[in-house]
Amino acid sequence: MVRWFGLGFGLWLWLPAMAWAQAIGGYAAGCQVNARALPASGPGFYVIRSARERFYGQPPLIDYLQTLGLKAQQSGLPPILVADIAMERGGPFASGHRSHQTGLDADIWLRPPPKHPSPHRLEGIRAVDMVDHRYYILSRHFRDQQRQLIALAAQDERVSRIFVHPLIKKAMCRAYGEAPWLGRLRPWFGHSSHFHVRLHCPKGDTLCEPQSQVPAGTGCGQELASWLNDKAGAITAGPRTPFRPLLPKSCVGWVR
Repeated sequence: MVRWFGLGFGLWLWLPAMAWAQAIGGYAAGCQVNARALPASGPGFYVIRSARERFYGQPPLIDYLQTLGLKAQQSGLPPILVADIAMERGGPFASGHRSHQTGLDADIWLRPPPKHPSPHRLEGIRAVDMVDHRYYILSRHFRDQQRQLIALAAQDERVSRIFVHPLIKKAMCRAYGEAPWLGRLRPWFGHSSHFHVRLHCPKGDTLCEPQSQVPAGTGCGQELASWLNDKAGAITAGPRTPFRPLLPKSCVGWVR
């Protein structure tokens, strides 16, 4: 798609129309064009910590989050809390995640919202850990409503994978048996207070680099056991060096 702009003296300039949204590069080394902002609130959801301006995503992700909020509401679940998505132009954050660069990743907290979710309270809200790390068991905060929400999130065909703590994956396997979407739940340390949704590259986004397909099956067997038995990869608390990947040429000069 191109657009022609008339200039003086009978000259014509050819320019990209750049009016369509696009994810460019990989989830951990990329950017996005013409992203959409997730509204601060809507049926079944709230955006938290909005001052960081990480609430921009590709249209399929924004639709996914709004749809998930509506499904949660219809299921009688509390409104979901949406945290980091991506910056308006994507690219690496100054701190925190290595991914969330193309507008196809979103963090959803597992705690319910406060009783009176004012903008001020949502800005300073604290996470609630679903894992008791002293005994390496799920805490009392992980209940049926958390399981239901993760199940709703994983059933959408647009989802490539959802990262959850290995103990949460284990709980989902016990609760849902052989459900075909369980394979999308990928055990990963550092996801004990939230889950991380990642969508497939949208159709037609030729510059978007997809991640490999998840292995066949539910992932509830030996794969999960290896995570549960080996805790050496658990992410430690504290600051980490900012991640600065080599971005695709299409992102150079676009990402601030």
